[in-house]
Amino acid sequence: MKISIKAPAKINLSLDVLHKREDGFHEVEMIMTTVDLADRIELTLLEENRIIVDVSEGFVPNDSRNLAYQAAQLLKDRYQINKGVHISIKKNIPVSAGLAGGSSDAAATLRGLNKLWSLHLSIDELATLGAHIGSDVSFCVYGGTALATGRGERIEHITPPPPCWIILAKPPIGVSTAEIYRNLKVDQIEHPDINEMISAINSSDYEKICKQLGNVLESVTFKLYPEVQRIKEQMIRFGADGVLMSGSGPTVFALVKHESRAARIYNGLRGFCNDVYAVRLLGERYY
Repeated sequence: MKISIKAPAKINLSLDVLHKREDGFHEVEMIMTTVDLADRIELTLLEENRIIVDVSEGFVPNDSRNLAYQAAQLLKDRYQINKGVHISIKKNIPVSAGLAGGSSDAAATLRGLNKLWSLHLSIDELATLGAHIGSDVSFCVYGGTALATGRGERIEHITPPPPCWIILAKPPIGVSTAEIYRNLKVDQIEHPDINEMISAINSSDYEKICKQLGNVLESVTFKLYPEVQRIKEQMIRFGADGVLMSGSGPTVFALVKHESRAARIYNGLRGFCNDVYAVRLLGERYY
C-alpha cells in the first residue's frame, strides 16, 4: 500500500516576538499562509517494523534527525505500531530557508500515516502531536492561513488572503533559526500590528495587507547576512507590491498582483540568486 501527499511551504505575512519564555522558547504571534511550492512525500507500508527515509537532496539527513522520521517514530511509540514505513521525500522547497520545509514534511507524514496505519486520528489530534516535533508542524498539519501563538503551536484559523502571485528568492546560504533568536533584542524591536493584518485579510484588502507586512527577525538576519537585505531591496526596486523575509530567513518573498509584473520580477531576480520561484498562494485548509 502506498500514499502520496503534498507538503507545501509556508510564508509569514507577519511575525512578532513578545518575550522569551521560561522554557527557553520565545512567545510569538505569527500570521502564516501556505504557498504552491511543495515537497512530495510518498509513504509505502512495510511489514517489517522499521522506518526508512529516502531524500532527494543529499545534504538532508535520512535518519532520526529528519522531522518526517521523527513524525513516524512518534506515531509508532504513541500507538504501539508494529509495522513500518518507507518515506520517500522529493524536495522542492529549499532547505534551511524559512519556509518550514522540514516541518511540512513531518506534517504530511503525520497525515499520510494516519491513513496508511489506519489510526483514525482527527486533524486536531494530529496537530497536537505535531507540536512535539517542531513549532511550525501544527500549522503545517492544517495548512491554510492562521494566527499562530505560543511558540507557534497554538493555531487560530483565519480566512485566506486574496489570490496573488508570490515570488520567492533564497540566497545560497543557510540561516540558523536559533542563532537569529539568540541575537534578537526583544526590548528594542518595533512590533508589527497583528490585528491590523488580520483585519486586512478578513476584508480582502490586498493593498493594506502589503502595507502591514512585518517581521521582527528581519533586522537581525539583515545584520548577519546583508545579502538577504539586498534581495529585499531588489524586489522593491523591481516593483513588488509588498516584500518581506519569511521566518528567520534567508528566503525573501514578494506579493505581486499582476502576472506580467510577477514575470518581470522573477526574471530580474534570476541574476541575483539561483533559487527563485513564482508560485500562487494556497491559503485554504486541507480539512
